[in-house]
Amino acid sequence: MADLRTKIGAVDFENPVFVASGTYGYGTEVSELADINDLGAIVTKSITRYPREGNPPPRIVETPSGMLNSIGLANIGVEAYIETMIPLYEELKTPIIMNIAGSTEAEYCEILEMSESASSNIAGYEINISCPNVKAGGMEFGVDCDLTEQLTSRLRKLTERLLIMKLSPNVTDIAAIGIAAERGGADALSAINTLVGMSIDTTNKESNIHFGFGGLSGPAIKPVGLACVHKVYQAVDIPLIGIGGITCANDVLEYVLAGAAAVQVGTANYRDPDVGNSIIIELDTLLDKNNMGSILNLIGKVQLGS
Repeated sequence: MADLRTKIGAVDFENPVFVASGTYGYGTEVSELADINDLGAIVTKSITRYPREGNPPPRIVETPSGMLNSIGLANIGVEAYIETMIPLYEELKTPIIMNIAGSTEAEYCEILEMSESASSNIAGYEINISCPNVKAGGMEFGVDCDLTEQLTSRLRKLTERLLIMKLSPNVTDIAAIGIAAERGGADALSAINTLVGMSIDTTNKESNIHFGFGGLSGPAIKPVGLACVHKVYQAVDIPLIGIGGITCANDVLEYVLAGAAAVQVGTANYRDPDVGNSIIIELDTLLDKNNMGSILNLIGKVQLGS
């Protein structure tokens, strides 16, 4: 059997296959459809300071090899999350990573402080500074090195848990943003969030998404995700979590070779909520068949032409 164990910061994970924020609810809703206990980790949907209904429909549309979404961070808010969801995590074997979204630095800090004040077994926090489908929000942090470093530094002072900054591909230099987050004290980086996209109904000349633009995800963005992960891997010394278009074990291995210590499966969960477990089994077989040994020994081992 291959060794699928991986490590991010001070946290050990049984395998590198996580499920991505926004695609698996709060972590408990799919338990009747999938075995969540063998996943490497569950990243919750983004939690904001107050409840959000999200954007008006239509807010999801299929595209060739992917989908556009403009959900707008719909969620129950941090107070309800602490009261109703965190107690349920005591029964879970799978590590929970809470995704946090805010519109101001103070809001991010308040959400994290409130979460830290509650007794919980949350493994850490993924900070969404890169959401492209809300009118006002953390995206301004994700495109500015100074703001990214400043926010990361403030959040670092508030928790000893795993702190992961989620990076946007919609920037000029994603590696520079990654470096800024590392300087601010991040334990790890996840890359990438969705790309900005658009879909139009040519019959009625209307946008297929209410606000026009949405976040493009799915297999179509995997080459972009791989390139971003490798660029950031070459620039920082902290672990990376690869995201974008993962549907099978070979996709996972590509991200690992590009520099990721773990991955997040996103859009594929909508087709099959148990796809993460299928990928874990497939990954074990793939590594064993090719005598690749430990997943940790393969991180960043892609060979580029001279």
